[in-house]
Amino acid sequence: MPRPTAVLGLSTGQRVVTVQKGPLYRVRGSHITLWCKVSGYQGPAEQNFQWSIYLPSAPGREVQIVSTVDPSFPYAIYTQRVRSRGIYVERVQGDAVLLHITELQDRDAGEYECHTPNTDERYFGSYSAKTNLSVIADTLSASMAPQVLTHTEGDAVELTCKVSKSTAQHTHLSVGWYHLQEAGDRRAEEVLTLSKDFVLRPGPSYVQRFLAGDVRLNKVGNTTYKLSIGGVELSDRGQLYCEAAEWIEDPDETWKDISRKQTGRTSLAVMSQGRDLSMDITATESSLSEGDTLQLNCTVGAQKSSSRHFQVLWLLNGMEVARVEPHGILIWQEEYEERAKLGHLQAFKQSSTVYVLTIYEVGLKDNGTYHCSVSEVKTPGDIHSIQTKLSSGIQVNVKPIESHMHLSVSTSTPQVMAGDALVLLCEVQGATSPVSVQWWHLPPQHPGPRVLVATMERDGTLSLGDAYRDSGTRGSLRLEKASSGAFTLVIPNTLDEGDSGRYGCKVTEWSRGQSWTEEGETAVTVSSMGELGHPYFWAFKLVMLEARLEKRVDTCGLGLHATLTSRIATVRYGQSFELVCQVSASYTLEEVPASVGWLFQPSPPTGHYHELVRVFPSGTVAWGAAQPRFQGKAQLTKAATSFRLHIRNAAAADEGTYQCEVEVWRKNTLPLGRPAATTRSNAVGIKLVLPESKLRVAMKESSVETVSGANTAIECRIMFAQNNSQFAITWYLLPPPLADAPPLQILRADYSSILEYGAEFSSPAQKSRFLSQRVSSNVFWLRILSANPGDQGRYYCVVEEWLWLVDGWYKLGEGASGSTMLEFKLPGRELQLEKTNHSVSAREGEEVTLHCLLQGAHLPTTHLSATWFRGEESRHVRPLLTLRHDGAIEYPMESLARRLHLRRPTTGDFSLTLRSVEESDAGVYHCQVQEWQQQSKGTEWALQALARSGYTRLTTTPPESTVLSRICSSPPLLNFILYLPLVLILLLALVVFCLYFKFRKSKKGNVTGDQLMELQGAGGVKKT
Repeated sequence: MPRPTAVLGLSTGQRVVTVQKGPLYRVRGSHITLWCKVSGYQGPAEQNFQWSIYLPSAPGREVQIVSTVDPSFPYAIYTQRVRSRGIYVERVQGDAVLLHITELQDRDAGEYECHTPNTDERYFGSYSAKTNLSVIADTLSASMAPQVLTHTEGDAVELTCKVSKSTAQHTHLSVGWYHLQEAGDRRAEEVLTLSKDFVLRPGPSYVQRFLAGDVRLNKVGNTTYKLSIGGVELSDRGQLYCEAAEWIEDPDETWKDISRKQTGRTSLAVMSQGRDLSMDITATESSLSEGDTLQLNCTVGAQKSSSRHFQVLWLLNGMEVARVEPHGILIWQEEYEERAKLGHLQAFKQSSTVYVLTIYEVGLKDNGTYHCSVSEVKTPGDIHSIQTKLSSGIQVNVKPIESHMHLSVSTSTPQVMAGDALVLLCEVQGATSPVSVQWWHLPPQHPGPRVLVATMERDGTLSLGDAYRDSGTRGSLRLEKASSGAFTLVIPNTLDEGDSGRYGCKVTEWSRGQSWTEEGETAVTVSSMGELGHPYFWAFKLVMLEARLEKRVDTCGLGLHATLTSRIATVRYGQSFELVCQVSASYTLEEVPASVGWLFQPSPPTGHYHELVRVFPSGTVAWGAAQPRFQGKAQLTKAATSFRLHIRNAAAADEGTYQCEVEVWRKNTLPLGRPAATTRSNAVGIKLVLPESKLRVAMKESSVETVSGANTAIECRIMFAQNNSQFAITWYLLPPPLADAPPLQILRADYSSILEYGAEFSSPAQKSRFLSQRVSSNVFWLRILSANPGDQGRYYCVVEEWLWLVDGWYKLGEGASGSTMLEFKLPGRELQLEKTNHSVSAREGEEVTLHCLLQGAHLPTTHLSATWFRGEESRHVRPLLTLRHDGAIEYPMESLARRLHLRRPTTGDFSLTLRSVEESDAGVYHCQVQEWQQQSKGTEWALQALARSGYTRLTTTPPESTVLSRICSSPPLLNFILYLPLVLILLLALVVFCLYFKFRKSKKGNVTGDQLMELQGAGGVKKT
């Protein structure tokens, strides 16, 4: 009678049990699963499974956990968790199950075994499989300050979320923002997520707003993620929160989220638009010192502000300072015009709702209460306002500038012998501006004027006093600035007791035309060497004798030699390498104590070797402190006369030069004392090389056509790269018309999506228009929002391939894409601008006006915008200033904002005034004017016409040379003029003295003659 046929499973071959490949890393407290399946079995289609664990504390002992067939299978330590469903088995299908651990504990770490009881006619194949599970700490954190926000429809909203981790294993992060329509909703709607692969993925309801650039997520710094919504809608009301997930790559090359964290929720209320009007004023700082910069922002609270017209006035103590007309025309009051021309005042319309007043170098006259007033008019130029609002007042206090500097003077050599060095220290604290330092000396026997030693000016210029200029006398004096507030004076060789006395330090702080001085001093005694019996003399002799003894060489060391070798000199990242130190000597090494030290010098060389590790004769191993990472990856062995150093998982820091150092002693008795011989081996260099890059970037040339004001995108596609690579993308622009001009870096998104903008695109206005977006694993876009003809040119990307290797991210290679030409579809109608080319010349320091005049009238329902450009020799054309159609002014080059002024006395006059002309301002300038008309919807503006002016070449000349400037610039002439009056006065005094002496001499001769005549007359009388 035939045997009954068995019900067969999926296969009738050899039984194979497969378990999830390890090692696996999961975080403490999480819900984890392990899968197990069997194939090639005989018997029923529903197989049974039994799970056990081998703990690290007893790797040979099986601990039973749970079974699908035997309820009594679990050991006691797991019985309660199995009964409470803390641990259970889920059957996925007849021959596959999942082991669930709902709350992972530290004691759950170990080697798991999945066993299937035999249902076959005979044992054939494997009946169990094992995998390792490690339990790690949960280091993921996500935080966002809870807020209650109220915004009007169309307002911009920004929320920031801080996410960090410190997991030792290599993991990735994903960060997403979610929206709850109502507080009680359980299902959140995804807004935008930055995936673990650094790809931005919008939720279904936000796709169109994301593609339009209205919803963005940027990584700012290492831990901060910012969600930006350009214009909130009524559907955005509700609650927003941030969720972060940490992902790890399992050995089967799948990614698993091992931890998730949610932040607190921010409530967002969105109000529909109305006609209310309000005005608010804020200051970056209301308490300032003289010379600081004051910036005041006035914000207009109005709905549909882009389609309304406002006039804004700035008031100080109730008096008008300046006003900004609806189209951005700026009018200063008379008493402020001069300061504005000098660039000390600036006011402009930053956006449709924000107006800025900046006062550079504030003075006491700027004290007071500031207000701003907003008036709404129906049309620009209308003298009757619909409504007017006055902001609250903000009190600005300007304090006279003061100094809080104080200093102390000390010396580390208060008593020295003649010929020794003298070291003096002057420590300055509380100085906030540049200082100059002067050192002086007052000898003890000469209480006369102080002797100048040395001076250090504010700019670091050094000068020595007359008595200290000869380096052969006291050596080369050193006056050093050790830190921002520490100044050191070193006199290398003191002469005699005459260098004793008091040494002083005089420090002067300079700020905005004012100065403050502080002084301090210290005493020094210099003694002569004296006779041979002087104790200093014998101390010196003793030191010299000890130095000679230290240099004694033990002749027993002859014959000791060490040779260092390595099988491979070029090592790939992650590989291992071994160094062999072979020692030979003229005696048997095994019979004497010996130690070996391993030395390492990083590449590039730092000048000296670091000791990695030393093995002493007793077997003690001492690891060096300079390179601690070697302790966990180096293995030491010894065989007869050879010593080996084996290094695992080679990384970049292991590249360099290695040596071994061997020391031997005479006999093996304690204490060992000094080594009898020491030798160092030859140097062996180890070079680390990266894996070969396989990066290929699409090189096809293309073009994109758009219209002014529209959004567009440039594509960068990666054709092939290494698995698990990440990419850094740098976008470049080659603007017309100079093909040989250097490319402009727009922005760079590194492998972790941190953005860095180029110098030409670093202004807030440019940052808001140029965005880098990863749309898939191998496609990147450069999004250009509100493109204008100034953006025309060739765009391309440079892709860098980065890979995680052992201890960090490494760049494997890079490749440049083909260029994409961005072209603009220009309107058919053209405005009439003056096309004549001009040349103007301006002296440095003066101001010059460059004209841009619209000829003829434009349509009354349209608005005008204008942009000024400058091009230097062999360089590209760059925008300097843009007046938008709503009157807001943008400064792409913020460094020039103080010197640029668009006067616009009439609607069609866009003349640009450049203040305080500099030599670098020379170049070719032109303006471009565009005409815009609002569409029927009332929100979008369309370009109707444009025109470009002729070119104006500006040349600069040095400042006019006056008689006084010529005198001051010529030291000989200045000295001649200063000393000529003194010489003339001395000569005049000498002439007067000579005449006076000659007059006295002649008068004395006359008196003597008269007296002689009288004596002779008297004698004659006596004779008669």
